[in-house]
Amino acid sequence: MRGFGELESAIMEFVWSTDGPVLVRDVRDAINAERPIARTSVHTVMEILHRKGWLTRARDGRAYRYTAVRSREDYAASLIDQVFSSGADRTATLVKLVEQMDPAEADELRTALAAAKTARTP
Repeated sequence: MRGFGELESAIMEFVWSTDGPVLVRDVRDAINAERPIARTSVHTVMEILHRKGWLTRARDGRAYRYTAVRSREDYAASLIDQVFSSGADRTATLVKLVEQMDPAEADELRTALAAAKTARTP
């Protein structure tokens, strides 16, 4: 899987930032605040994201309401997995990632690793 394109990213960021389902109009209005965009462009890309499994939709009158199927964290994890699958040295890549973390993030990582280790121990 490759990462989202620019419009896909903008759409997903908006959907992730909301508490509930969104209409194409809602997304277009949010993106339009930053740059002009046609409703049809937003609609087309949201349909593509739906077919890719990133959005689900439910009919609401003549329109659809879209909801994220997978979280922002799932997306980030899939990008990291893609980097690891590229043949790079996984350990070296992880070390570089940890070196770039601030101390609080590194502490959170240690806690998560300890919890994962405990969960795997029979």
